[in-house]
Amino acid sequence: MDFPERISIESHTITVVPRYAETDQAGVIHHSVYPVWFEMGRTELLRANGLAYKDLEEAGVFFVVARLSIKYRRPAMYDEQLTLETTCSAVTASRVEHTYKLMRNDGLILAEGDSTLACVNSQGKIRRVPEFMYPESQKEA
Repeated sequence: MDFPERISIESHTITVVPRYAETDQAGVIHHSVYPVWFEMGRTELLRANGLAYKDLEEAGVFFVVARLSIKYRRPAMYDEQLTLETTCSAVTASRVEHTYKLMRNDGLILAEGDSTLACVNSQGKIRRVPEFMYPESQKEA
């Protein structure tokens, strides 16, 4: 695969509509679902930049979650249309950091989070983040 010269899109928004299976009996989204949505946000941010995890993995570049933090502000409810904004906040020699903001359509923030992904090879050993993954606005650290 031909990788882009540099990542050009640092923030991307997706729509999330919670499914019934993601709720408790009161229709509130279970806390364990948010990390899944955050991964969807990261995947689509990569895709917006012309990349796919599959292509990175075929090139020997893997990312594992090293740290994840979520602040739950208000409950998300079944079948309400939500917006998840995912931003690549930093890229260093061996990790990629993201921030997340989950909002209702009226702009009310329901949850915020951040994650650190470690870049590893196929054996799980730390490796350098490929240079093309550094956003245009950031020089290699």
